[in-house]
Amino acid sequence: MSDPIKVLFVCVHNAARSRMAETLLNAAGAGRLAATSAGFEPHPISPIVTQALAEIGLRPSSTEPQPSVFDLFKQSRRYDYVISVCDGADGERCPVFPGVTERLAWSFPDPNAFTSSDTEKLVRTAEVREAIARRIADWLATLARGGRLS
Repeated sequence: MSDPIKVLFVCVHNAARSRMAETLLNAAGAGRLAATSAGFEPHPISPIVTQALAEIGLRPSSTEPQPSVFDLFKQSRRYDYVISVCDGADGERCPVFPGVTERLAWSFPDPNAFTSSDTEKLVRTAEVREAIARRIADWLATLARGGRLS
């Protein structure tokens, strides 16, 4: 078996979207992909995100803040793909990971910006989770068609 495809998901705080994407891709990738996540201003994972992942039987690798994008760069980490998951409003602040890699931008609403009851926040966060899961499934199908996944 060849080395897994390395994927880094980035967003500003690394508290919601990138953590969901990391968890979902690692679950779907079946060892063929290895996802991590980072942010420009790392925060602990949002409890509502942990709850939304638990609804589908998943747990994030950690609830603590992950290293910043800059820490990973200083460690000379290399990734095959760097995928930003910031929404349009945060797009300018979303960090860009330097290096030779393929960059993708997937825009999703930030669950931490939702202002409503806890029940409604969970429903909306689950909608973002499902949108990320669909995007990952589509991307994996594209990789498979292109011969990147064996």
